[in-house]
Amino acid sequence: MTVDHVRTLSGGINQTRVRAYNERLLLTILQRNGALPGSDLARRTGLSPQTTSVITRKLEQDGLLLRGKSVKGKVGKPSIPFELNPDGVFSLGLKVGRRSADLVVLDLTGQVRHQLRETYSYPLPGTIMRFLRSGYAKLMSRLDEDTKARLCGLGIAAPHEMWNWHEVLAAPAEEFEAWKTTDLVGQAAELIQLPVRRVNDATAACRAEHIYGIGREYRDYVYFFVGAFIGGGIVLDHAVFEGNQHNAGAFGSLMVPDRAGNARPLIDLASIRSLELRLEAVSADAHRLWATPQDWSPFAEQVDAWLEETADALAGASVASAAVIDFEAVVIDGAMPSDIRARLVDMTRARLQNKDVRGLYRPAVAEGKIGGNARGIGAAVGPIVSQLLLDRSSTMFDQDETTQS
Repeated sequence: MTVDHVRTLSGGINQTRVRAYNERLLLTILQRNGALPGSDLARRTGLSPQTTSVITRKLEQDGLLLRGKSVKGKVGKPSIPFELNPDGVFSLGLKVGRRSADLVVLDLTGQVRHQLRETYSYPLPGTIMRFLRSGYAKLMSRLDEDTKARLCGLGIAAPHEMWNWHEVLAAPAEEFEAWKTTDLVGQAAELIQLPVRRVNDATAACRAEHIYGIGREYRDYVYFFVGAFIGGGIVLDHAVFEGNQHNAGAFGSLMVPDRAGNARPLIDLASIRSLELRLEAVSADAHRLWATPQDWSPFAEQVDAWLEETADALAGASVASAAVIDFEAVVIDGAMPSDIRARLVDMTRARLQNKDVRGLYRPAVAEGKIGGNARGIGAAVGPIVSQLLLDRSSTMFDQDETTQS
C-alpha cells in the first residue's frame, strides 16, 4: 500500500503550550504513513520547519524515533526520513475471550514480541487472574531491563457484562455471577503497578484493524469480528466510535433474516459457536477449532455449511448497517484460519450483490488484516494511544475503568 492510498491526519499548532499535542500529531502521522522526512512532516502538519525539527529531535532523544538513511533527491539537500522506533515503548495486552485468554507484549510499531495463551471451556474471574499472574511473571522473566522500563501499561479487552454469557456458554450461572463483583482492572493494576485500561473486546479488535490494518484506507466503515460470538465496531471520520455506553458495534443483537427468511439475532447465525454446535451434532471435537496453529480442514463439510449461513447473515447485517450510516466499507475479520476468512469475505461480497439495497449505497466488502490476535493487539495498543498518539474519538476508555498506579 502506498502512502497516497492512506487517509492522513493534519493540522498542527505552533504554540509552545501545546507542544505535547504536536508531538502526538507527528508520532501519529508516522505511525499512519511510515517513514517521512522532516520537510514532509512540516507540510502535512502545517508546522514550521523549525518547530518540526525541534520536536523530532526531542522524540529522537526520548528513543521514540529513529533516523533513516539519507535520501538524495533530484535537487536540493538530501532528506533524512524519520520512523517510529519499535523499541521506543512497549505495552501489555490481555484478551479475555469466551474460549481462550491471551497475554501479549506489543511494541510501538504493532508487532507482538511475546505471547502466551490459555484455553478453557468458559472464563471465570479466578481463571483469568491466575493466568494473568503466572503469565506476567513468565513474561517479566523474558524481558530485559530496558524493555521493562519502557512498558507503558496494560490494556484489557473483555466482553461487557460477562455474567450474562453463562447460558450460551453452557456455564454455571452461580459461578458467572462472580463477574458482577470482580474488579479486574483494580486487581491487574495492583499486580503490575502500571496504568490499566479496559475496553470491549470487539471494540479493541476494531481499533487494532483501524491502526495497523486495512482500516487506514477508509474514513467510515463497519467492522465485524467473528469469534466464539460475533462483535464489531464502528469507525467514523477516521476514529473508532464507542458510543454513549461504550458498546457501539454490538452487532450480535442485530436481527437479520436467516436463509429461511426468519428474523434471528446475528449472534446465532454468524458466530463460531454455531460451528461448534454443528461439530457437536456429529460428535466431532469442537475444541480443535481453538487449537494453534488453526486447521479447520478436518471439518470441511461442517465449515462449508457454516460459511454459507454466516456469509448470508453478514450480508444482511451489512445492508442494515448501511441503512443507518452511509459506510464506505464493511471490514470482516475473525478468529479463524486465513483461508477460511478469505472465503467468508468473498462469499459475503457475492451475497451482498444480491441483496435489495434500494435507496442505499452498497458498501465495499474488505478482508481484515489482523486476524485472531486483533483483540489482544487492540487491548495492548490502548495504553500506547492514550499516552503517545492521537485518538479523535470522544473517549477511548471509560474513565471509571482506568487505574493509574
